[in-house]
Amino acid sequence: MADPVLYSFRRCPYAMRARLALAVSGARCELREVRLRDKPASLVEASPKGTVPVLVAIDGTVIDESLDIMRWALERHDPEDWLARTDDDLIATCDGPFKRSLDRYKYAERDGTDALAYRAEGLEFLERLDRRLAAQSQLGGSARGFGDAAILPFVRQFVAVDRGWFDAQPLDHLRKWLDDHLASRLFNAIMLRAEPWKPGDPPVWFEPAH
Repeated sequence: MADPVLYSFRRCPYAMRARLALAVSGARCELREVRLRDKPASLVEASPKGTVPVLVAIDGTVIDESLDIMRWALERHDPEDWLARTDDDLIATCDGPFKRSLDRYKYAERDGTDALAYRAEGLEFLERLDRRLAAQSQLGGSARGFGDAAILPFVRQFVAVDRGWFDAQPLDHLRKWLDDHLASRLFNAIMLRAEPWKPGDPPVWFEPAH
């Protein structure tokens, strides 16, 4: 294997943040887009839990947690000094209580949950981010960093449930932060489209310019 292999799913927020760090680090990977209802056997062999993202390094090491993939990439090359701008507590809140609220808000009709109650729970986290961004342009200071990339995909997913509602909230700082990131060259580079991978397909290279 000449390059790492990244099993990914374009719209998965965990995979998005892994791709953001890989892209900014300049890492070159073979991208294997996964259809979640039809996971390739090689993905499950590499990581039996069968979730994305999964990175298989050149030496065969398997990394199957998104934050670990981010650190793996940035520890090798961190041209924007992302590792200096992180916030473990904020990321833990995103991945824990906020993700729980997001899922129950987004899938309320399917799961029979109270969408408005879980939207209100999620709003508390959005308000926390907005207060942080009132004092600085990014979550870790004046430049984008690890924390921004780790949290951005989940805020994006929450907002996408009802963009009109979000735009009506007094969250001007968060809205600018979100829209600026979504319009960035980096974000658009990591959202490349690829057909679901199957054995024997020619490689698709993930090496986006940002």
